[in-house]
Amino acid sequence: MEPTVLVGLLSLAGTLAGTFGGILTGSRLTNYRLAQLEEKVSKHNNLIERTYKIEETLALHEQKLEALERRQNT
Repeated sequence: MEPTVLVGLLSLAGTLAGTFGGILTGSRLTNYRLAQLEEKVSKHNNLIERTYKIEETLALHEQKLEALERRQNT
């Protein structure tokens, strides 16, 4: 086999290996970042749910307080 053909084939193999290695590395990084983002969104959604529960409890306590104040004033 001629040296120029061998050099060309080795260059092709190196280029393909580098390309696929870069794709795999980029894919892993993207998947990791998506997982981190999903975790942050989950924490945020949990906070929103807890806030709604707190607001509901607060509204209930305010209603009870108003009822007690009305009873006391009558």
